Amino acid sequence: MWYVNQGMGWWMVFGVLFMILFWGGVIALVIWGIKKISGHEAGGGPTPLDIARQRYARGEITKEQFEQIKKDL
Repeated sequence: MWYVNQGMGWWMVFGVLFMILFWGGVIALVIWGIKKISGHEAGGGPTPLDIARQRYARGEITKEQFEQIKKDL
């Protein structure tokens, strides 16, 4: 009924590409969801300045040390 020279071959190529994109998107969405639920995200940790602020707030470092860290960073 349908022959490659009548254009059906291109639809099959587009179908395969669409299927690859679809399943790639599904897999990426699942991975993203697992990372979101588990709380592991790249770059989600505290910055060095945040750590210095926390140490200063707890009294582990003096104001002068904190200012020096800010200046260095």
